[in-house]
Amino acid sequence: MKILIAADMEGITGVVHWDQVNPNHAEYSRFRKLMTEDVNAAIRGAFAGGASSVAVTDGHNNGRNILIEELDSRATLNSGSPSPLSMVHGVDEDVDGVMFVGYHGRMGAVNAILDHTWSDERVSGLWINDRAFGEAGLNGAVCGHFNVPIIMASGDQTLCAEVQDFFGNKIEVAQVKKAVSRMSAECLPPAVTASLIEEVAKRAVLNLKTKKAPKPFKVTKPIKMTLEFIQSDMADRAALMPHAKRTTDRRVDYAADDVVTIYLAFRTMLALAR
Repeated sequence: MKILIAADMEGITGVVHWDQVNPNHAEYSRFRKLMTEDVNAAIRGAFAGGASSVAVTDGHNNGRNILIEELDSRATLNSGSPSPLSMVHGVDEDVDGVMFVGYHGRMGAVNAILDHTWSDERVSGLWINDRAFGEAGLNGAVCGHFNVPIIMASGDQTLCAEVQDFFGNKIEVAQVKKAVSRMSAECLPPAVTASLIEEVAKRAVLNLKTKKAPKPFKVTKPIKMTLEFIQSDMADRAALMPHAKRTTDRRVDYAADDVVTIYLAFRTMLALAR
């Protein structure tokens, strides 16, 4: 049984501010270590639950955050950017279940630490088939395309509620902090969150083995994506992509028959919008 751990950073133990996840800030080195520790806890739990192999994808910023020298030696690491499937790279390689470690709420969510959807400098909102999506929903849909379920997630209480809304109540969640605003939270210390994440990850794999895990998340076809940008000139540039259509105000629409094409279109339009 192969498990993929898709790791982000804003939902990691103790993170409450952009400085802590910014490679150009002095605090970053502390929190990339905490990110590695959260991931290691999930790895331990996955193997304790019966996983035969674990791959980790570093999905924050440039994909070079996890300290490989401190990573559990039983796991492999997908590092660097860009990669074809970005934050869930490797999900198409005979993976049985995916864990989201260190994830965060979608842009605009109430009481969500560092809420954003891919880029808080460019994306004001994302809708797929008129439903508001964040990174959890979007990456979960890509996993669903390959018939792989999201079995576990860690982050704040808003992220936990978001993944349950998308993937169902069978998903296991590890709440490592309680957000009280975008940049303030009641945080559990690493010694506590490590045990919590490990136990929840173990339970998630056991659920997968006994067919009690969530089903893969599927998006109904045909698929329409609406991407709203922070500034109108960003929408101008994104609309240069073939088959993209500028609609209302700062919104650009794109339609396709599969979610991987939508995912690639989303990333391409964001690149154009820089």
